Amino acid sequence: MGSALGLGSQYQADSTRARAVSPPRPVSSVEQDRFETLWSGRPPHVLLIEDDEGDAVLVEELMEDSGVEVRLGRARTLAHALAQLDAERPQCVLLDLHLPDAQGLDALNKVLAKTAEAAVVVLTGLSEEKAGLAAVAAGAQDYLVKGRLEADVFMRAIRYAMQRKQTELAAAALQTGRLRAEENARLERGLLPTPLLLDDTVSVCARYRPGRAQALLGGDFYDVVQTPDGATHAVVGDVSGHGPAEAALGVCLRVAWRAFVMAGARGQELLDLLEKILVAERSGPEIFATLVALTRPAGADRICVQRAGHPGFLIRSSEGVRLQAVDGGPALGIMPDWDSAWPVTEVPMEPSGAVMLFTDGLIEGRVGAGPVRLEEQGLLDIARHHTELPADAFVDALIHTAQSLAADWGGLADDVAVLHLEWNTSS
Repeated sequence: MGSALGLGSQYQADSTRARAVSPPRPVSSVEQDRFETLWSGRPPHVLLIEDDEGDAVLVEELMEDSGVEVRLGRARTLAHALAQLDAERPQCVLLDLHLPDAQGLDALNKVLAKTAEAAVVVLTGLSEEKAGLAAVAAGAQDYLVKGRLEADVFMRAIRYAMQRKQTELAAAALQTGRLRAEENARLERGLLPTPLLLDDTVSVCARYRPGRAQALLGGDFYDVVQTPDGATHAVVGDVSGHGPAEAALGVCLRVAWRAFVMAGARGQELLDLLEKILVAERSGPEIFATLVALTRPAGADRICVQRAGHPGFLIRSSEGVRLQAVDGGPALGIMPDWDSAWPVTEVPMEPSGAVMLFTDGLIEGRVGAGPVRLEEQGLLDIARHHTELPADAFVDALIHTAQSLAADWGGLADDVAVLHLEWNTSS
């Protein structure tokens, strides 16, 4: 909302000299520098909406007398002004409240609706101060009383109005940024939860890195749950696309996975349920999700893995690091009307072995001079150089190296989620 300190009242008492005897006032070098800083090198565009020719000439002369360069446009009716506002957005609008096709606040409201970025200054008559104050309350930046202004006061009013408008827009952008940050935080809490562990037999290291162009979290998600039988269950998934809708769907799938696992769903039944959730909650039929899920029963020498259109994973053992690929089924939501199958594959594991699951953002970054992607084999080569590192350092080294290799292409474009699980048999 505009300032209630209207310049019409603030400078009225100081501007009583007759217009005819007010000679052009030269602008000092200090003032000229100040104005040039304000205008940032290009004269501001001011649109005058005024049907009275005498008042229009008065405004033009005030601008000339001020010594400040301004690009002045003119519209004689509101309809003409709205058409001009469609073609070019001025920094300031000088609006007469009495036009042939609009009167009072109706004209102001239509101008404000057309251009939210311009500072609107209302022009009133000598007896219309209340109308000026009402216009400020309705959203104008200020009001000016015709015939009561000198050139310097007039240009100062325009300058202040523009500065106040820019401050308002900056404050609104800041508030939007804060709301977006709060939304990010809520989505992050849903996508990147605290693992639900009942003992210390498994250690979890998790990382999430947004892609270079993402203002919001994408749909990557992960979770880890230990059930009362001592089994460890984990999932890493990726909803196609980016933005709040995809992130919210990722949260939905992550929460649903945890609930279904804790309720006893396993194997084919588990992924059938998740696909039903995805189809019911997605914003369009083109949205799908990939995931890899595993279960390690307490004390077992194996993990049971399901894969739905997702990359493979790394297994760390006393012999080093290997890339593990298992048979899988389609991504969730790709063929919901078919009886899709997601087989459960048993993979041998050392008692103190470790598994690293990840989303495709880690392996799809471009590397080198050509459009070559890192891919799973490239990630495995990196991992083999860091096989002796502990979990946190190992994961960070892989992400950092993948990011560095893609530096010439702007870094990793997609979100990256990594989940590293390491079992401790001494517990």
